[in-house]
Amino acid sequence: MPPIPIQAIMTIYFYTTNQAYSEFSNFAPFGIELDGQWWRTTEHYFQAQKFLDTAYQEKIRQAPDPKTAANLGRSRSVPLREDWEDIKDDVTRRAVLKKFQTHAQLKSLLISTGNEEIVENAPGDYYWGCGADGSGKNI
Repeated sequence: MPPIPIQAIMTIYFYTTNQAYSEFSNFAPFGIELDGQWWRTTEHYFQAQKFLDTAYQEKIRQAPDPKTAANLGRSRSVPLREDWEDIKDDVTRRAVLKKFQTHAQLKSLLISTGNEEIVENAPGDYYWGCGADGSGKNI
């Protein structure tokens, strides 16, 4: 009996919010409710969690768009929480899970990818994305 052909796995790349699978981006306009508050995007939530200063968290939550939220989160005018490196992966997983639980169309899109590999094609990010040369961790 001949071997059963194995279907090639296609890699799904996403990055900017104007490309295919842009919904997977943390910048995509899909809000979530976490910790008793509404967050405009998962990026807003992620960036705010870097800080224990509740006023600064609120400033990030109220940011008009995810780019502004990201810039506020990258600022070091307010100190990062000491445990950030230990918790950042869990913060991200929690926010992304909530996004797909909240928005049925996103859940359907994710399920439609089957067993395909999903990669954040972020050329400057070797932790969350694949980096410029594909060697990133793609967390």
